[in-house]
Amino acid sequence: MSELENTNPVIYQRSGARLLTATEEDEDIHDPIDDREIFDLIRNINDPEHPLSLEELNVVEQVRIKVDDVESTVDIQFTPTIPHCSMATLIGLSIKVKLLRSLPDRFKVDVQITPGTHASEDAVNKQLADKERVAAALENSQLLEVVNQCLSAKSA
Repeated sequence: MSELENTNPVIYQRSGARLLTATEEDEDIHDPIDDREIFDLIRNINDPEHPLSLEELNVVEQVRIKVDDVESTVDIQFTPTIPHCSMATLIGLSIKVKLLRSLPDRFKVDVQITPGTHASEDAVNKQLADKERVAAALENSQLLEVVNQCLSAKSA
């Protein structure tokens, strides 16, 4: 394995589990998808370099998630741990794939780097916004395997 880019990342405290209300658990009541629900879907994605989650590295935060259930849009900004992170596209792709696999098809998912936090943010954002490039990336079996490792549950 190659050298780690960020050998000693800051580790943040994880937020607690969300307490579900009776209304949220009732399948007969329409429960709009909100920012916390999206955060819960992506917070445990594994970082490609470290045995830590994106939440533990503060790469994803609930405050950087905007959901419009009526318009069926999800907008997420993520913050790489360092400005030259070569894993930024892979992290963004992992977030996007997790949400595309988890949300109803009606949702449009937009994943971007938090403005001003990465040296190549425009290039990475352009890749993540391009449906054809995302689809092509997911046809690459090696890349798909890495994405699936990021999305797999950690063994305790």
